[in-house]
Amino acid sequence: MDFSNVASFMDGIWDGEIVSILSDYIRIPNKSPAFDPDWESHGYMDQVVEMFSAWAKDKLAQLPGATLEVVRLKGRTPLIFIEIPGTAPGTVLMYGHLDKQPEMTGWADGMGPWEPVLKDGKLYGRGGADDGYAMFAAISALLALKEQNIPHARAVIVIEACEESGSPDLPFYIDHLSARIGTVDLVVCLDSGCGNYDQLWLTTSLRGMVIGNLTVRVLTEGVHSGAASGIVPSSFRIARALLDRIENKATGRLTLPELFVAVPDDRVQQAKATAEILGDTVFTELPFAGSTKPMGADNAARVLEKTWMSQLAVTAVAGYPLPENGGNVLLPYSTLKLSLRLPPTCAAEPARAAVKKTLESDPPYNAEVRFDAPRGENGWNAPTLAPWLEASLNKASNAAFGRPVAYQGEGGSIPFMAMLGEKFPGTQFVVTGVLGPHSNAHGPNEFLHIATAKKVSACIAQVLADHAGR
Repeated sequence: MDFSNVASFMDGIWDGEIVSILSDYIRIPNKSPAFDPDWESHGYMDQVVEMFSAWAKDKLAQLPGATLEVVRLKGRTPLIFIEIPGTAPGTVLMYGHLDKQPEMTGWADGMGPWEPVLKDGKLYGRGGADDGYAMFAAISALLALKEQNIPHARAVIVIEACEESGSPDLPFYIDHLSARIGTVDLVVCLDSGCGNYDQLWLTTSLRGMVIGNLTVRVLTEGVHSGAASGIVPSSFRIARALLDRIENKATGRLTLPELFVAVPDDRVQQAKATAEILGDTVFTELPFAGSTKPMGADNAARVLEKTWMSQLAVTAVAGYPLPENGGNVLLPYSTLKLSLRLPPTCAAEPARAAVKKTLESDPPYNAEVRFDAPRGENGWNAPTLAPWLEASLNKASNAAFGRPVAYQGEGGSIPFMAMLGEKFPGTQFVVTGVLGPHSNAHGPNEFLHIATAKKVSACIAQVLADHAGR
């Protein structure tokens, strides 16, 4: 494969087509069902599916025998299913998603979640990098091989529509399409991050998660604080005390044994190597306020804390008015939305059960306490790379970036990876992406680093070529 020709091909298709269609995609507020329960009646999901499918069908016409179907199971979000016949043995499964996180506040002047802005080689707006670009990168990689008549294995592309809600529909689709998918020997996932924009980054692990609402209720209605405080306990104080049962408030370290695992030696060594590459950007790329300092003793420890340790975040609060509307009233309840990130090899269901039992048992003052967490999501630890794949990734990264591939765990979750790891235990995985420093997925000012997206697309073409020739 002539990599320079592939790079030129990516420049042409990205600048000529993909950036434009991703801009149109950003304009559509296609929030994931967890954030838009009325997604079906709003029609944004169908609008995006139609847009993506139209572009893909046009390009797939250049790949003999390629097919695209929008699969719709009753009561579930749609899924784009693409099959491209191969001229080499094996099946490659390529994955992405098209649903989005909600708006979030704090966007810079002139920018917003649904308004694409192209600036300094970055496309700003919700969803371009997480994960609208994935289908376009996958198809463009296959088209680049076709242009040079390079063989590749059969390819199956799956684009789901509820990843940001935890992929609740995806297992049903994978079961429904199991016979058509067949046996997979390589998975390519384009929904992850990169430590910098200077080389290809391979994701080696993903954390699991438990998300739920902790509600503490002490009254049936609000009462004047002058009449009730000192008699009625504060629901917030009780909630705070309950969190102390599972988290050391001084250090942030969680305390339940069900939330910990032994970190494999190779992941410890990779964390040290990542810290060497990134230096202080491990934490300086985060928008700390004022003189806030990072947790962790050193950068290698911070990498491990973010990728292999359990962590708790309170991501939303209910039961409280805005400060300007807050009167002297003792509030009847507090609800805290808890996001628990779990180590990659931690069993999510026992962890969820342990947290629920610890929070709900023997509540202070016998207050009403509930922790509603419908399920836990397991994390994922990548299998050891096959020699051909390790060599291919290095070759691709050096050709695209001039630097070798780097390895890191990710602190986030991609539920599909754990599912596939169980279904295809002998499969090789390439989990990578474009979410690098300051790209801020899920937050304000999310952007797609276009040059990196082009290079990652070219790297995938190289991996597909090497997979066919292994």
